[in-house]
Amino acid sequence: MTPRALPSQRMVIGLISDTHGLVRADVYRALAGVEMILHAGDVGGSEILDELALIAPVHAVLGNTDSPFELALPLALDLTLAGLRVHVSHGHELGRPKPAVLAQAYDADVIVYGHTHVQIIEQVGRTIVVNPGAAGPQRFKLAPSVARLTIEHGVATAALLPLRV
Repeated sequence: MTPRALPSQRMVIGLISDTHGLVRADVYRALAGVEMILHAGDVGGSEILDELALIAPVHAVLGNTDSPFELALPLALDLTLAGLRVHVSHGHELGRPKPAVLAQAYDADVIVYGHTHVQIIEQVGRTIVVNPGAAGPQRFKLAPSVARLTIEHGVATAALLPLRV
């Protein structure tokens, strides 16, 4: 008897952070075809989440500049996506976090954060840590960006996507 192969668990997720009230037109191209969007905070208003929901369902967390009175968002999300544990938070709860600090603080296969506006994808032990950069108004001379997270057969990979200014 031949063993049956398990069905492929593949999921593509859009990662965005620090929109600060702006959804650039290029976000629609960069996140086209994703199954869901994870927003790592500093949203800037509920209308931003409504705009992103035109692309895919959105799960978001509260950032340090977001009003908890305007946005009823959690401080963190812990999700299981395609078999992997994914933690999303803004990152400000740890100061100005680095990937190693995040990996030590949160027990997850993938950690998504924002706050620093610095784009990064880093493997820390078994954890992939992703900051998609800031998608909103350009600050700190950093180019705006988002990321795509692909989970396939229990393995997560991420890619940064620059946005047109």
